[in-house]
Amino acid sequence: MEKKILEKGRRDFLKTGLVAASSFFIVPRHVLGKGFKAPSDKLNLAAIGAGGKGRSDIFNAYNNGAENVVALCDVDPGQCKAAIDKFPKAKLYADFRVMLEQMKGDIDGVTISAPDHIHGVAAMAAMQMGKHVYVQKPLTHNIYETRMLTEAARKYKVVTQMGNQGASNPGQQQMIEWHKKGLIGTVDTVYVWTNRPVWPQGIPVPTSKPELPDTMSKANWDLFIGPADYVDYHPLYHPFKWRGWWNFGTGALGDMGCHLIDPPFRVLELGYPTEVECSVGQVFLKDWQAEYIPEGCPPSSHVQLKFPASKKNKKDIKMIWTDGGVRPFHPDLIPANDSIGENGSANGVMIIGSKGIMTCGTYGLVPKVYKNNGDVLEMP
Repeated sequence: MEKKILEKGRRDFLKTGLVAASSFFIVPRHVLGKGFKAPSDKLNLAAIGAGGKGRSDIFNAYNNGAENVVALCDVDPGQCKAAIDKFPKAKLYADFRVMLEQMKGDIDGVTISAPDHIHGVAAMAAMQMGKHVYVQKPLTHNIYETRMLTEAARKYKVVTQMGNQGASNPGQQQMIEWHKKGLIGTVDTVYVWTNRPVWPQGIPVPTSKPELPDTMSKANWDLFIGPADYVDYHPLYHPFKWRGWWNFGTGALGDMGCHLIDPPFRVLELGYPTEVECSVGQVFLKDWQAEYIPEGCPPSSHVQLKFPASKKNKKDIKMIWTDGGVRPFHPDLIPANDSIGENGSANGVMIIGSKGIMTCGTYGLVPKVYKNNGDVLEMP
């Protein structure tokens, strides 16, 4: 899928003359010999967010030199040292707006792997300049931003992809085939769970004001805040721990939902839910008095979604999501020594049907079918 998207992007660039209009000499591919790519065939890429997941995203997009990395943007260069060392010729920026403006003629596409609250504004800015975008999940910080990006992609005719690469896992296709063959019968219940958060969450808002890291200035912290409500720097926000605060992140569900809900969504061809109900875990720092922390995501949650029957499943479906390490009980049909979901059972999916149970882990990994007659099917 990714290769097809990139190839489409190259064709678009050639059609619009982005390369042909340049003044430098283009070396034909046949001159370089078989196995070599002409410089004119390479995409010039930039990273918005180059540490953590951003590092692996831009490394994978670079693809061992198949493309060029011309710029890196990160508010904390201390978090992206590996990317800076990997691409010493890439220009380094703290503000993606400055990078896009100064290098608008030199960048073909960007990877966006910043905190969730930056995804929408950064992707919109890039698409408005005609840049192709790969945006990490969750696509945006809220549904409104997602709808805006969808319209922008159509308007500016750019190639886009969200970082839910697990959807390309062959395990998902295997699950679809198993269900199509009727191996688990008609489904009525789906369980989805995760051990996230694996960062501090459901904790009181920090009140101390420690010094910024040596690698960040006050201006850089302002760039980290971006469109969010202003708060002073604290290590409980940056790095990584921003996920547990609504100001910047989307909690456990926003982090893992796309990786875990995607397999049953595709297998059963689900549409929009008709009902959603949720309860969350409480935090007690004092006897009998639960903390009220609206700024923070809950330490755990239990969500029930109801879906109508679909073309692939002729019965209404109830989906149960749990996080915070809360998982469903081990079904009698699955041997006690077998994991449920992925190996170790920390994350997973169980699709309960009239003839058996289908399970998988994150991204649709390790798919299995446990049939009522005792047979167990695993992916070849």
